[in-house]
Amino acid sequence: MPFFESSFVVLALWAIIGYLLGSIPFGLILTKAMGLGNLREIGSGNIGATNVLRTGSKSTAAATLVLDGAKGAVAVLAARAMVGEDAAQVAALAAFLGHCFPVWLAFKGGKGVATFLGLMLALAWPVGVLCCATWLAAAAISRISSLSAIVAAVWSIMLCIVLGQGQIFILTVILVALIILRHKDNIARLKDGSEPRIGGSKT
Repeated sequence: MPFFESSFVVLALWAIIGYLLGSIPFGLILTKAMGLGNLREIGSGNIGATNVLRTGSKSTAAATLVLDGAKGAVAVLAARAMVGEDAAQVAALAAFLGHCFPVWLAFKGGKGVATFLGLMLALAWPVGVLCCATWLAAAAISRISSLSAIVAAVWSIMLCIVLGQGQIFILTVILVALIILRHKDNIARLKDGSEPRIGGSKT
């Protein structure tokens, strides 16, 4: 973790900014704008890119993936540019929480994978790039989105160590723990072999 040199007020401000950015439900917004229906009534009801894919629109799912990642990256990069690394990490955690628990949706948001990848790219791009590559490789092999997400997230902890990114290690562990908690139902289905593959009816 970085030294917290900024004032509490400044860090609190960036926590709010990060949360508000993270809480933008791009999946819901895009599916509605494209006339694809109510995402809450499709597939798993999740607001993330995997569920958007179940509308049949690959382009909308891709746009959701990019925007959900971008909102996390913007929070980090803006906080770092205007304040410093301490504010960047506070904004990162807040953006992730905003995506998972958006106040606008009764705190029922997504599972945070795309936002996590965007955060990692902004916090330490070598770790982020390898996390994305790990997700893609795992998805290509398993065709299971949740498994790919978990593998990439857990691997990011080791990447922080191997690549000398100790300043984000604690934050990464916290984010990975949250991702695993958000995927507890998926993990249960992975164990009993009922977790669907990418493009299936439920995450």
